[in-house]
Amino acid sequence: MSTEVRVPTLGESVTEATVATWFKKAGDSVAVDEMLCELETDKVTVEAPSPVAGVLREIIAAEGETVEANALLAIVEEGASGAASADAPKEESAPAAAAAEKRDAAHVDPKERAMGRGDVEDAPSAKKAMAEAGLSRDQVPGTGRDGRVMKEDVAKAVSSGGKSVATPPQGEREERVKMTRLRQTIARRLKEAQDNAAMLTTFNEVDMGAIMDLRTEYKDLFLKKHGIKLGFMSFFVKACTHALNEIPEVNAEIDGTDVVYKNYCNIGVAVGTPNGLVVPVLRDAQDMGFAEIEKTIAAYGAKARDGKLTIAEMQGGTFTISNGGVYGSLMSTPILNPPQSGILGMHKIQDRPMVVNGEIVVRPMMYLALSYDHRIVDGQGAVTFLVRIKEALEDPRRLLMDL
Repeated sequence: MSTEVRVPTLGESVTEATVATWFKKAGDSVAVDEMLCELETDKVTVEAPSPVAGVLREIIAAEGETVEANALLAIVEEGASGAASADAPKEESAPAAAAAEKRDAAHVDPKERAMGRGDVEDAPSAKKAMAEAGLSRDQVPGTGRDGRVMKEDVAKAVSSGGKSVATPPQGEREERVKMTRLRQTIARRLKEAQDNAAMLTTFNEVDMGAIMDLRTEYKDLFLKKHGIKLGFMSFFVKACTHALNEIPEVNAEIDGTDVVYKNYCNIGVAVGTPNGLVVPVLRDAQDMGFAEIEKTIAAYGAKARDGKLTIAEMQGGTFTISNGGVYGSLMSTPILNPPQSGILGMHKIQDRPMVVNGEIVVRPMMYLALSYDHRIVDGQGAVTFLVRIKEALEDPRRLLMDL
């Protein structure tokens, strides 16, 4: 019995995807829910599992092909097996095997053939990620079938500090790689933000000493009770929800000639991945406690690195926080995430000489940047918003007393 494998639900407003990687070949045995291929949309990566156990008889949509929602991807012969497939009449199995062999041969990189890897094709998404990260193939251990490199392998290599240092031979100093759908969308949305919003940035600085002392005092107790480390981001999220309540225009958006004010705070937290920046959303963050914020952010971070974030988890944000400090950024001007009217940029904590009570002392300081849409947010409101965040972070007791 033949079963069709179709493009799974892509999510609201997403109508098509690109077939990024096939993990099985025609004639391979598959199990129920085993991942057959990976699809890239302009927002997330989607997996297409096998609905039944059997043999993958035919691949309809090849790698690199654009498919619409619910389009036919492949045919699986239910109940068959790889061994049974080998006993099938030659006139049925030979064409599929020949086609698969021809396709694989066409995809083999000459450099890989020279390395003796001509029979293993790395995932296209992994190749793109390696190119963006400046990693060579021999710097990334493959965990896929037959040593195939997956994009998760590239993410691990990047996090471990692997970096290409060798100078490529003449003639191999450039490589043209097609942008992923996610990268194309990031590029388009960032440019639209610059074109459509009257974007300004205001700066301030915050003494992080109080929060650092608080974390040191309670980190062990917090971890023991909640099973998660107490980080900086939960303090920033809570500070932002308090400030957004006082300056509601920073939490609003423009819709035509109307201003839509939000009576809730859906805080987007920017997360870097090998394929680009994604922004999962903490829904109703004003009602979340510190532990819930930390756990949710940690779960989002793991899903983002594995490419498992859903479209629903990245929709509906009203304000965004971006932490460039984790990469060493001392100051930046973050770009708005449309249709939002504000984004807060966190930066590196750095010891600097400060004047406190008439004396010069060394304090752990962080620059803060608020980019805002001047069409809806006035300068006074933007500055006040940033000052309220500074006050809450320098005296965390204000968060408890709603001041």
